[in-house]
Amino acid sequence: MADELKLALQERTVTGKAVKHLRSEGLVPAVIHDHGKPSIQVSVAYIPVMKAYHQAGKHHPLELTVGNKRFTALIKDAEFDPRKHQLNHVVFGAVKADEKVEAEIPLRLSEDIPAEKVSLVVITQLDTIEVEALPKDLPDEIVVDASSLAEVGDKITVADIQLPAGVVLADPEQADKLIAVVYEPSALAAANDAAGGTAEPEEAEEVSSEHGAETEEKAQPEESQGNSKEESKEK
Repeated sequence: MADELKLALQERTVTGKAVKHLRSEGLVPAVIHDHGKPSIQVSVAYIPVMKAYHQAGKHHPLELTVGNKRFTALIKDAEFDPRKHQLNHVVFGAVKADEKVEAEIPLRLSEDIPAEKVSLVVITQLDTIEVEALPKDLPDEIVVDASSLAEVGDKITVADIQLPAGVVLADPEQADKLIAVVYEPSALAAANDAAGGTAEPEEAEEVSSEHGAETEEKAQPEESQGNSKEESKEK
């Protein structure tokens, strides 16, 4: 994990619908939750907090200053305006250096993927996972070894990830979640056509299986097919 990022905030008394005036002044309303203590209503300049959000995400500790108070915190939630795509509100959660926290860590497939070298399609199904660790042990991202993705049907699940030291899954049930799977391009295209757009993984896998079965049937020896015809005539 890199050094903590710093962000200066100001306490605010404006709440409710009145916060729209803060946004017009280039400020973003926010709140700091601190271990069961009363929440602290704050505001922060738009550009610095957007920069911090892009750098820290929901996994990298921030060093917050509010007047003469200091907090180490994670971004727990960020609300965006769906039309303007602007940051509307931020929730910070204060953390302690000696207490484990849960955080959302980005996943990235390694660059060496054998399946892509033979023109197969690798579909990523999961971009982040929830982990638990001390703040100092939280990684900025987890690189997933994709060298096992070589043939149609090859998969990687959360259980296949090598987590860094001191980091565990926040929920063990995540282990079965699919991260990436290899598809035959023609089967994936057929599934998309059948779905009228982007096919779900299960739909694509079903079409891929049917595609493979048809190919196997066509590949049967002519003698075998001939015998089947003769048997049919005898019946």
